Amino acid sequence: MSAIPYRHYAQPKAEAKKQALVTVIIPFLNEADVLAVCHQRVCEALNKLHQHCEILYIDDGSQDDSWTLVSQFQHPLHQVRCLRLSRNFGKEAAMSAGMKAASGRCVILLDADLQDPPEYIPEMVKAWRNGAQVVEMQRRERHGESWLKRTTAHCFYRFMSQMSDHPITENVGDFRLMDQKVVNVINTLPERTRFMKGLLAWPGFTRTILSFDRDARLAGNTKWNYPKLIHLALEGITSFSTKPLRWATMAGVMTSFIAFAMAVVILTKTLVWGDPVAGYPSTILIVLFLGGIQLLSIGVLGEYVGRLFIESKQRPLYVLMEDAMTKPTFQYSGPE
Repeated sequence: MSAIPYRHYAQPKAEAKKQALVTVIIPFLNEADVLAVCHQRVCEALNKLHQHCEILYIDDGSQDDSWTLVSQFQHPLHQVRCLRLSRNFGKEAAMSAGMKAASGRCVILLDADLQDPPEYIPEMVKAWRNGAQVVEMQRRERHGESWLKRTTAHCFYRFMSQMSDHPITENVGDFRLMDQKVVNVINTLPERTRFMKGLLAWPGFTRTILSFDRDARLAGNTKWNYPKLIHLALEGITSFSTKPLRWATMAGVMTSFIAFAMAVVILTKTLVWGDPVAGYPSTILIVLFLGGIQLLSIGVLGEYVGRLFIESKQRPLYVLMEDAMTKPTFQYSGPE
């Protein structure tokens, strides 16, 4: 695969002056209880930048009044745009839709549940202006989450860092700022099966980390149950690592060596010392063990083949149903 030419995503400075400074992408699903507060807090944070910005809401197939609410949002100084997907395609697809539509010189990903405080936006933009092309927000504390959730999250990040060829910073979720150059590179990636934490880490570029305390949900319930989290983990492993395939191969080789060694021992004991061969229980145990190894290896291989099948169909990541936009009624007259 050929490298992506830098000129394809470099942004001329003359055009940059016409752009919004920041695009805040907010994907959501059934968040009507919190969206009004979210919009207010995001606008207050953007007002501190004293420049024209863009707020981009992505409705990932909500069944409540979320779309009716966000499609009426407006602000006198910032552009508000709302994209509505035709059904629930998943958060990864919703974020991809937002990055495709973003027009800002930098992009911030933010969850609508306000667990990631919008008040950090000015600090993130400051780090970007100081030269960072990616500003990752690392969680110091995870308020409102159970011990089990915190422990499994910690194990997930450690495991993914060991598995992936491109390290994923521990305790860094989707909340981050990216320069438009980084976003344009990510938009060129053709994957249909998208593990965004890995995709966002893949391009590289100059990075800095800011720490923050993650709040509890303001309202409503999380949409991420444990089956969905397990599915996300499998997506991440199979999308960014071939190590499970190597492990399956190594397990087969080791099992063969162990079986050969056991055969030598049994033959020696039988022919030299005349000991009887182990009976029915040990035979069944060995057969079950080997069968388990084989089924596990086939399952790992099947996960990769299944993802190849999904990629080969080349279906779109999402289907856009509605696009609503309100432009600012006033313009900042200060320097860009």
